[in-house]
Amino acid sequence: MKKSLRTIGILVLSAAMLAQASLSSFAQQRGNSPRLIRDAEIEELMRRYLKPIFKVAKIPPRAVNIYLIDDSRINAFVAGGQRIFIHTGLIEKAQSPNEVIGVLAHETAHVAGGHLARLGVQLDRASTQVIIGTLLGAAAAIGASQAGAASSGGATGALVFGGAEFARRNLLTYVRAQEAAADEGALRYLEASGQSGRGMLELFQKLYNQSIASLQYVDPYAVSHPLPLQRIRVLENRVRASKHYNKKDKDYLVFRHKMAQAKLAGFTRSAQSVYSSYPAADKSIPAQYARAIAAYRVGDLQTAIPAIDKLIARIPKNPYFWELKGQALLEKGFPADAVAPLRQALKLYPKSGLISILLAQALLAANTKEAARTALSVLSKAQRFEGESGSLHLHKARAHGILGDYARAELSTAESAMLRGDKKLAKRKAEGAKRRSKSGSTVWIRATDILNALKKKKS
Repeated sequence: MKKSLRTIGILVLSAAMLAQASLSSFAQQRGNSPRLIRDAEIEELMRRYLKPIFKVAKIPPRAVNIYLIDDSRINAFVAGGQRIFIHTGLIEKAQSPNEVIGVLAHETAHVAGGHLARLGVQLDRASTQVIIGTLLGAAAAIGASQAGAASSGGATGALVFGGAEFARRNLLTYVRAQEAAADEGALRYLEASGQSGRGMLELFQKLYNQSIASLQYVDPYAVSHPLPLQRIRVLENRVRASKHYNKKDKDYLVFRHKMAQAKLAGFTRSAQSVYSSYPAADKSIPAQYARAIAAYRVGDLQTAIPAIDKLIARIPKNPYFWELKGQALLEKGFPADAVAPLRQALKLYPKSGLISILLAQALLAANTKEAARTALSVLSKAQRFEGESGSLHLHKARAHGILGDYARAELSTAESAMLRGDKKLAKRKAEGAKRRSKSGSTVWIRATDILNALKKKKS
């Protein structure tokens, strides 16, 4: 339980990093939980941004998982171990790759500095009541300041909760120190990797300009992160003194940044909004990309497929254009036609687990043993890059079912259910896998492991 509380703590406190300065009122949420987005193109771009930073920070490239959160606010944070969460709003609203890279350098400093583990120690020293009061109070104060509810002499920003105030302020002071250390680390990583800190500075300035009115009454000693203007003042002299200050982003990164923005617009905004932002008169590749996605999403394949084909003709070695064509055909009911473009996408980007899963899904639609065997081969390779995935195991279950291997089908379903948190289904399917398999076999052993793990969780 204590471990879970630590995870929640760093998630809420770190999520406040830039949210306190953002006035964006729209966040694409589903219920009370943030919705994660999986996208091969954007995830690979974020890893490309992080590669030189990880190198100087001495962090193995695959040691940290990258997650995209479908949220229009400008934010990024570290939570739950070696995981960096990036709001889509950061990508959409950043004027340059360098702005995103600056934020990612900051989050890398949190990872390299072990701040998550150290915050756990600080939380251990505080009472549960203090921790919960701090987290909820921080969220309330930030929300009030963003809504303009804070007023002169008010206590909304002070997080006043009686006798625990002193302990709460001590905890927040510790987190502010971590943020200052992460800013310092980010500047070191950018300098060592030959990149400018200008984007990081400009992003903070942009956030400050947007939020100056709502932050005027916030108590700087009662929030978890330094206020934007304070951070700007500390960073500005260092950033301007760097020999890399005027260094520009490489053209191909600028192009990919615009493509990521177009893709996010196409997938997350209404078609009307997309056509307004990317009108037909705009013949640029990002604009064509956004419009093609919007057309496919509303079911207009007669417009979408020719538009995607035009993009492929312009850049035939772009795997994501082929992936989009395959995805559009698959989701709109033409799985057999989706196989060829998805094969080509995977040929151009063989390390993509997500494209592999899409290809397997298209293959399995044929419902033949030959297609099922091919799909299993594709999924096995995908697992090397994708790791544990509920979707991957679910497709494996279907493939095993087509082949008549019901023990493995039940096991794969149990694996998928475990990853989704469906304990009842996981238990039922693991028991079924044990009954159908020989005692001591690989399937029997794995099914037993799942059942034992479920017993431990229950106890």
